[in-house]
Amino acid sequence: MRGFSFGMSSASRLDPVPLRSRSAGGCPEASPALATRAFPIVRGDRRSVADLLDLASDVADRCHSAAPDVDFEGAFPEREFGWLAEAGLLSAPLRRDIGGLGLGSEPGGTLPLLRVLKRIGRGNLSVGRLYEGHVNALLLIQQFGTPEQVEGYAADARLGRRFAVWNTEAKDGIHFEPSGRGRYRMRGSKTFASGAGHVERPIVNGALPDGGWQMCVVATERAGSAVIDPSSWRPLGMRASASTRIDYSGVEVEASDLLGRPGDYRREPAFSGGAIRFAAVQLGGAEALFEATRGHLKATGRGDDPYQRARLGEMAIAVEGGNLWLSGAAASADEPGADPAAVVAYANMVRTAIASICENVLGWAERSVGAQGLLRPHPIERIGRDLTLYLRQPGPDAALAGVGRHVLESPLDAERLWPDVG
Repeated sequence: MRGFSFGMSSASRLDPVPLRSRSAGGCPEASPALATRAFPIVRGDRRSVADLLDLASDVADRCHSAAPDVDFEGAFPEREFGWLAEAGLLSAPLRRDIGGLGLGSEPGGTLPLLRVLKRIGRGNLSVGRLYEGHVNALLLIQQFGTPEQVEGYAADARLGRRFAVWNTEAKDGIHFEPSGRGRYRMRGSKTFASGAGHVERPIVNGALPDGGWQMCVVATERAGSAVIDPSSWRPLGMRASASTRIDYSGVEVEASDLLGRPGDYRREPAFSGGAIRFAAVQLGGAEALFEATRGHLKATGRGDDPYQRARLGEMAIAVEGGNLWLSGAAASADEPGADPAAVVAYANMVRTAIASICENVLGWAERSVGAQGLLRPHPIERIGRDLTLYLRQPGPDAALAGVGRHVLESPLDAERLWPDVG
């Protein structure tokens, strides 16, 4: 069955599936690329930012070409993650001293990270969303992990293993209940768990008995009894992100699997400030719409129409404006000694501005191309569905109100509110 990797018959493809059913040992089957080789990154790798961006662009181009092949419920971009691994992008967020390239984890690494995320989003928003989750997990591990955890999980990343962060839940959310001998038994589920059944090292957040919010790396080999519900992911777009519900009830973890202290996940400015990463992926979707519209007008000979040219001009201005917002986001995030509240406010501005850019670009693309752009296999049809769903991030109104609160309370004049991106 095309690309469906839960090991089910076609008659039962939407039934809940035990995670252990995917292979004899409870681990996900490796993709062909991952099964045939490891992906060691030499410590002290000195590839330039330009080299890294070229690799990301190459991966993005391949992802774009392959995107229709994974645009169905139950899909997961296995090949695409093989390409990310081959390019060294799965380990790139690690510090250089542990085999990475410092992407987002070392001074000056935020802007290259945002540019890579934008490129991957341009290729396929589902891949971009999954890769952003992988990056987020590695950054959290490096920030809050013990030296042993950092070294161990860095080795996993260098071997091409996939990471994620699963925080969203419904009423039956995750609880960690002490079961003796330094172990915890999990109870409850996560929703919108992107990559469930395919990610080998997810960070799963849940409540301790005292209510503390705790991160825990739940390795797939420990989670053989976890149950995935594919029927929980029947979306308009982002189908290949496999953002299903997963029930961890009965799974046991060790104290050594817990990451950081209770409450670390929500520590600011990293918690809200991380929105700049998903905004970068979203902007990649807007750029893909711009390219698809430009290509369509050239191919159909409609580029001489002055109104079409005006819309393309609006799209070009909007996308370049998004690029400038990413530069400002990186300057804010990397500014030494920055006020955490200012960093959060700037990140909220970035996510709000880029969401508006994406919505406007989508509208201009649909008006320029017309009904043809809403019919398969036109790329605007798929990209538009994916972007519409991916823009539905939590708390947009609170983010905008937070910006207003910050500027009202700040004693600084307008010129000094934000970092100099000069």
